[in-house]
Amino acid sequence: MSLSPAVTTLCENSTDVFLDAAKLLLTYADNILRYPNVEKYRSIRIGNPTFSTKLLPIKGAVECLFEMGFEEAETHLVFPKAASVEQLRLVRESIAAERDQRLKGECPVPPAAQRVASAQQSPTAAAAPAAAPTAAPTPPAGAPSQLAEFSAQQPSSLESSMSFFLILQSNFQHVLQYESPELQQKALSVIPQQKLSDAAGLGLNQAREADPGCKLGTEDFLVLELLRWFKQSFFSWVNCLPCSHCGGPTQNAGSLSPTTDDLHWGAQRVENHFCQSCRLSTRFPRYNNPEKLLQTRRGRCGEWANCFTLCCRAMGLEARYIWDSTDHVWTEVYSAAQRRWLHCDPCENVCDKPLLYEVGWGKKLAYILAFSKDQVVDVTWRYSCKHAEVLRRRTRVQEGWLLHAIDGLNASRQQPLSSDRKKELTQRLLVELVEFISPKKPKPGELGGRNSGSLAWRVARGETGAQASTQAAGFVFSPTETEKGNKLLHVRYSAIKDQYCRVSNDNETIPGWDGCLWTKESVFRKEECDWQMVYIARTEDSSVGRISWKFDFAPAGMTIQSVSIKVSSTTFHSGKVRWHVQAGDKSKEVPGDGTLQVLPGLCGSPDLLVEAELSGGDGDTSWQHAQLFRQSLKDEEGSSFEVIVSLQEDS
Repeated sequence: MSLSPAVTTLCENSTDVFLDAAKLLLTYADNILRYPNVEKYRSIRIGNPTFSTKLLPIKGAVECLFEMGFEEAETHLVFPKAASVEQLRLVRESIAAERDQRLKGECPVPPAAQRVASAQQSPTAAAAPAAAPTAAPTPPAGAPSQLAEFSAQQPSSLESSMSFFLILQSNFQHVLQYESPELQQKALSVIPQQKLSDAAGLGLNQAREADPGCKLGTEDFLVLELLRWFKQSFFSWVNCLPCSHCGGPTQNAGSLSPTTDDLHWGAQRVENHFCQSCRLSTRFPRYNNPEKLLQTRRGRCGEWANCFTLCCRAMGLEARYIWDSTDHVWTEVYSAAQRRWLHCDPCENVCDKPLLYEVGWGKKLAYILAFSKDQVVDVTWRYSCKHAEVLRRRTRVQEGWLLHAIDGLNASRQQPLSSDRKKELTQRLLVELVEFISPKKPKPGELGGRNSGSLAWRVARGETGAQASTQAAGFVFSPTETEKGNKLLHVRYSAIKDQYCRVSNDNETIPGWDGCLWTKESVFRKEECDWQMVYIARTEDSSVGRISWKFDFAPAGMTIQSVSIKVSSTTFHSGKVRWHVQAGDKSKEVPGDGTLQVLPGLCGSPDLLVEAELSGGDGDTSWQHAQLFRQSLKDEEGSSFEVIVSLQEDS
């Protein structure tokens, strides 16, 4: 009998571990087969001590239940009435056959698999298979005592394991700062507590009016209000600081030496923002102390997540700091009403969109770890729908070593906790681990690229989103801190230079006609060498081409005050170009005559969409008979597309 994938994985455990797990799995299956109409046998409580200690930590065990037909519910695994009993029987017989062979001594298990099994007995293991450990060199004198204890199970270099352990240890120690009553009080002094609480209460009431069965709590809405306030009113993003002398733009020109004061506030790194006009440097210390960040209120994702997590703790929310090995950090907040951890990214003002980074930004994830005052958890699998790909990238340390390292840190930190608190943490973790086993499908809000930071910075990091599709590019213009302060967003595109210029953001340039598109369908940029002309047209095999640009002012808490727009199009024979502008529920047709014109009646709208549709034309070259942004390559200047939006605070 050939074994199923789940049973094959289960067989990698040692004989003793396999037999214990098989006994329980067969009991679950046999109860359903013998008593198919008895409801209690179709449900397994995740928090059940037998399940949580004898199955959940065992490699392949829960996968066998899923293969039998069990499905994940909020607090239970359930065997639906519509599930195939025959499938359950097949998996059951595979496990039973393997059990019988082992009892007869006919199926020896490799020693490596036995060693792996010993690393599976902790509930802190994430739902990922572990490789067999190999011998490791003896740690050098002076190595941390915990590291010495764990190093016996590592397969990679001692240097790699020590480096990773120090990351664990450093972050685990850092989050204790958030628990300081004095620091929390300083945070509360700058947070508009009553305003946020009132808004959260109003949001909850509105949700319950719309849905009487709503199971959300006040804290869920408080998180949303805190995210919005932090993004729109409190913290600001730094690309490059303005020159401290003339106020003009600067460029990052490397690093400067930190001062004693910088080091006091955790700024090991100081950026040199150099002004080409004044020939002077403006210092940008990358502070790592949340108390200092309450004063400076600026930075990049490290500073944002650091300060936001403190604010969450100050407001009484149970929060943890999330570290991603691909260079990003954010926060998770526990929802008591939903009984789960919620992903919260203050840089993006998003909540509960964990696949945003892998699906939307295109990140190649490997390790994502959550740090709170009580616990370290490997939460990588919440943030991925491509578990197999992620597992192949996890090569810095061996899985069993990581599991034991996390166990050791947690055991030390949780030693003084009450038994009730330890039980609560374990139950939460068990629910998380079951969640990790089944990859989730992306939600619509998780498909877009990153919004925080300059476009050049996002492009360099590969976080603008997957734009190769001919159906969706997904870029959105949102006001930067500079544009928000000036209440102006001004963008123009030059077909000759094939680049955008974000005039309102220190003349930032973005290369490529499709680098800032919201959508594109069957269109491309054409250069005619013989005629020395350039334009955008639809592809030769299509009857219609579409292209659009999106502007979203809501994340900055702003709306349109006025809009001026210039679009240009050229048609030949029966070719047609239709320009359409949508702002909220208002829409207008715009002539493509290349003149800058004011569009009335759009005031108060939180977003703007500019679309062009190309169609018509005659004969084999019909695709050329509708063109956008046609210009001579001999021209030196001139913009083909321009949008100027004056902004106002959202009332």
